[in-house]
Amino acid sequence: MGLTRESKSGLIQQHRLHGGDTGSPEVQIALLSERISTLTDHFKTHRKDHASRRGLIMMVSRRRRLLDYLKDNDSGRYQGIVDKLGLRK
Repeated sequence: MGLTRESKSGLIQQHRLHGGDTGSPEVQIALLSERISTLTDHFKTHRKDHASRRGLIMMVSRRRRLLDYLKDNDSGRYQGIVDKLGLRK
């Protein structure tokens, strides 16, 4: 149910800031967003899976904290990742 190695490396390639970047806020937000969308699809068929729902809520909170950090420190990078991932409507 997690991300495959290829999809994870593809996301890192798209959102990294430099060659060896795997932990920047942009990469972490992109990976969390992909996992959140996967879990959201999971809940369409498994409505009573409350243990995974708790994990989803924790991931959404972690992504929110990373977005807040990025917004406070570099609003240009924040706006770039929000536009790229389509997070804000």
